[in-house]
Amino acid sequence: MVNNIQRDLFGLLHKRLAQYPAVVLLGARQVGKTTLARAFAAKSGRKAVYLDLELPSDRAKLSDPELYFARHHDRLMVLDEVHRVPRLFETLRGIVDQRRHQHKRTGHFLLLGSASLDLLQQTSETLAGRVALLELNPFSVAEVAGRDGEPDALDRLWLRGGFPDSYLAPSETSSMSWRMDFIRTYLERDVPMFGPRVPAELLRRFWQMLANNQGQMLNAARLAASLGVGGHTIARYLDLLVDLLLVRRLPPWSANAGKRLVKTPKVYVRDAGLVHALLGIDSMDALLGHPVAGSSWEGLMLEHVMAVMPAAARATFYRTSNGAELDLVVELGRERWAIEVKRSLNPTPTAGFFNACDDVQATRRIVVYPGSETFPLRAGAEAMPLTALLRRLDRMGRSAQL
Repeated sequence: MVNNIQRDLFGLLHKRLAQYPAVVLLGARQVGKTTLARAFAAKSGRKAVYLDLELPSDRAKLSDPELYFARHHDRLMVLDEVHRVPRLFETLRGIVDQRRHQHKRTGHFLLLGSASLDLLQQTSETLAGRVALLELNPFSVAEVAGRDGEPDALDRLWLRGGFPDSYLAPSETSSMSWRMDFIRTYLERDVPMFGPRVPAELLRRFWQMLANNQGQMLNAARLAASLGVGGHTIARYLDLLVDLLLVRRLPPWSANAGKRLVKTPKVYVRDAGLVHALLGIDSMDALLGHPVAGSSWEGLMLEHVMAVMPAAARATFYRTSNGAELDLVVELGRERWAIEVKRSLNPTPTAGFFNACDDVQATRRIVVYPGSETFPLRAGAEAMPLTALLRRLDRMGRSAQL
């Protein structure tokens, strides 16, 4: 699917490679990192070498990485699943610094990875100041809206999720099959690569529990009791799924010392299609009748906002013990946007929303809903569709860069 979003990504990659010696492209497996990197290399007109470091044959080529990189010094090196070979990072730092002295300062390496924690730790320790980080997310509504004239693209994106092979599958059955295979592959093959052995069935049950409690505050003690494990095990499982970019941990807002605020993070399975696959929801009728529908929709909206939010912005949720609540607070400089998600064409925020807006001293009060028009609500709030909110967040980021 070549579209304006992909062209924007090409432009962003080109810009970052013109600024930095290396760019790290993060994203869950099967989200399209390899496709994007190959297409970028082909369309940029640059000579490139692609290595998949999950393949023993490609890892073998780097038995002497210094010699290999020197042989291809005039090419863009695309290293896929680079976290599989952590010893490379020291070599990369040396090569980058050497080329800087030779006045070849930028655009040497494009590094792809599907596990954030190890990769971020490696880059921060060895490539600090030499690397730019980008995250590739599943399809967004901006990418799929109007595709081939589809009037219900957002509903399809909500049900199937944004992984390309799931969204583009020829039927709901084949989409669900792809997602179930994706989950099984992660549990049986990918998870064992990232640390101590985790029983696949136990982790599946934990993942399902998170999906069933989508968007709820983390109750580690209850999860531990249900699984028959300790609290440290729950923390380790959650860290693993967050690291694999499959789960998001949203922290609570904490700047108001005069209020009794909750201090526990909310947890979301990041892709709505995976939420539904984990819970056996295979049709829109089944989704609309399921108790998770509201929180699944909220998670879909939140992931869109997080994908376009300026890198320097801070995202939290707000909740007090007396019921004042905001689904999302986005802060950047003096801007503080209070965002509530409604899955109704008649979005009527509660008194708790307005009280929370006052508590956080919101500069914008926004209720995002599935309609097509932006219109005012009381007390300075606005109702707006997701696409309008994303455009405003994009403008916020551009203004912050000026």
